[in-house]
Amino acid sequence: MSACSKEEDIASVNEDQLIQQEQPAAVEVETIHHPLTGLVAEQEEITQRPVAVMINNHPAARPQSGLHKADLVYEVLAEGNITRFLAVFQSEIPDIIGPVRSARPYYIDLSKGFQSLYIAHGYSPIAKEKLDNGEVNSINGMEYDGSLFWRADHRVAPHNSYISKENILKGAENEGFETTTDVEPLDFLKEEETSELIGEPLNKFVIKYDNSLTWQATYEYNQADKRYSRYSNNEQTVDLESGEAISLANVFVVEMDHQIKDDYGRRDINLTSGGKALLFQNGRQYEVEWENKDGRILPVSGGEAVKLAPGRTWINIVPDLSTSFLVQS
Repeated sequence: MSACSKEEDIASVNEDQLIQQEQPAAVEVETIHHPLTGLVAEQEEITQRPVAVMINNHPAARPQSGLHKADLVYEVLAEGNITRFLAVFQSEIPDIIGPVRSARPYYIDLSKGFQSLYIAHGYSPIAKEKLDNGEVNSINGMEYDGSLFWRADHRVAPHNSYISKENILKGAENEGFETTTDVEPLDFLKEEETSELIGEPLNKFVIKYDNSLTWQATYEYNQADKRYSRYSNNEQTVDLESGEAISLANVFVVEMDHQIKDDYGRRDINLTSGGKALLFQNGRQYEVEWENKDGRILPVSGGEAVKLAPGRTWINIVPDLSTSFLVQS
């Protein structure tokens, strides 16, 4: 009986070892992040090609549609004191985007940093040359007004041109443009790095494109959700359809040389030289510089890349930091 018991024990041990050997090794699931926000993605693979849309910022075009879903927005002067937005969508493309406005050459160049599909309605003469030369894959309302683009009845031209995700994809198919690609990710802070940042606390500031409140952008940091809200003319920037507010993790203000090129007031902006900049994240201000890296305007300090906080980013391009930046208490 003793020998039989020992044989049973040995058989039991061998069986346990066999079961353990047959168990598959635990597979570590990789967390996927959106390349232009650094936020965790629900999908297992991200292949959406970025879409860069020219969006109107005239008072008659506010509030806009879809801006709240842009991963990154460039705000840049067009003519006079009027800014326009180049909104880059990748993690989400809204069902309604607009009002869509006309192209300028430096907006086209900025879109190339993300190999974007470029969406505009109209163009300046130099911008038209760049589009006709095929510098970017573009869908323009001058060719698709009334089909891919529609005119909203609650606004008047030129502040009433809109496009949708469905029509952007339809237009890309019509033109034979790729709609998927591998997107080079931006550099983002990890959570432990965020807590180690040292900068000057600043919760509210203004970017002035003109002395009038109409052309000033005010940013205010909310300590609770660790995000910046944006205001134009003291009105919060929200989505027209949903009422959802712009919520930003980074505000990057860069100084670039601006030159008036014609009697109409069109500009040439130096996107390549690098220069002075201010970066705002986590309720703090950092004096940095900017560099153009493969078409993207990015923060650097001491020649090293400065990481962004995970979330959406707004980049204000100004002619002169000393006159355009104003601290508010």
